[in-house]
Amino acid sequence: MLSSLLPDHWREILRDKQSQIDELGLQLQKRADQGERILPDKKYLFRALELAPESVKVIIVGQDPYPNISDAIGLSFAVSPRKTGLPGSLLNIQKEIMTDIGSTTTADGDLSKWASQGVMLLNRVLTVTAGESGSHSKIGWQEITEEIVTHCSNLGAVGLLWGSSARELAHLFESDSLVEGVHPSPLSAHRGFLGSKPFSKVNQILESKGKTGITW
Repeated sequence: MLSSLLPDHWREILRDKQSQIDELGLQLQKRADQGERILPDKKYLFRALELAPESVKVIIVGQDPYPNISDAIGLSFAVSPRKTGLPGSLLNIQKEIMTDIGSTTTADGDLSKWASQGVMLLNRVLTVTAGESGSHSKIGWQEITEEIVTHCSNLGAVGLLWGSSARELAHLFESDSLVEGVHPSPLSAHRGFLGSKPFSKVNQILESKGKTGITW
């Protein structure tokens, strides 16, 4: 059962969604049996939920996993550490951090350094067919991830929402706990992501609430 992979601290919170998660698991297994390569690997499927809900200070919502086998690691926008070859969206995120903050600890693409500070990196849709971005957008993940975001928001997390898919969740956050804007994809970043200073805005919100800002 796919729900058995949920980290313990999320299992009770998502109790009412477990049958739906298991049904998704059956769908995914059927696709895999027919030869479809599902990303990320199952061991990374709920990686974003390794962060306990009460530890979440910021939640960054992506669209779906990278469709490349080497890139999909279960954390939105993140990849395994590397020196070259970052995805375009991640390159734009790095550019904006440098413009906004002036330095970054994540030039290698390893955003798990953010997760260790309380940043949840959650995709709106948790799986994808290798090579086919958006291919699982209609199988039912959104209801489950909305439940996750709702719970984090209710506990006071700040929402950082980029792109139309993520911004569907803007209503779950109070206006003083929300930063939203254009997706960092190379197809759209020039329409308002670059120069939007989302990272300093999030830190200002955190500090106004008496919390420590994120070292981006």
